[in-house]
Amino acid sequence: MAAIIARVGPCTLEPESQGFVTLVDSIVSQQISVKAANAIMARITALVGEVTPEQLLRRTPEELRAVGLSNQKARYVLDLAAHVADGRIDLAAFPQCDDDTIVAQLTAVKGIGRWTSEIYLIFALGRLDVLPADDLGLQQAAQQAFGLDHVPKSVELRLIGESWRPYRTIASWYLWRSRRMV
Repeated sequence: MAAIIARVGPCTLEPESQGFVTLVDSIVSQQISVKAANAIMARITALVGEVTPEQLLRRTPEELRAVGLSNQKARYVLDLAAHVADGRIDLAAFPQCDDDTIVAQLTAVKGIGRWTSEIYLIFALGRLDVLPADDLGLQQAAQQAFGLDHVPKSVELRLIGESWRPYRTIASWYLWRSRRMV
């Protein structure tokens, strides 16, 4: 890791202030390119204005499909909006909750799994000890960084990451950034 840190430079990871938007973006981004996800998020913003649960719930799945969401992702985004709007998920309370509690609440929403929850912990809440071991990009970065002859699966990556506690988020960030430099 020392060589990666020296090459990448200081960590500039900062949490985003819009937790709900981070979750919507995470759903939109699932299994598509960053460029495609950014384009869809821009169209969603153009459609609803400020991306809030209330604004999204004013839209139909068909309207969300028209801006590029699949039928399934449109349902997921609306389910998330409903969970937040009716109080089943209280994003304002999350900073005081432990990671496992947050993951349990978020994964109750259709379309939000462990990976999306971990991305939220990192990029919305700024948690320092999160290792999204199911992230393929992170797995590939670990393969490159450690000269492995295979892409490590999540179980192996979690074992490797134990030595990074309590800063697994920072190590993950450096691994992600190292891929951009190749």
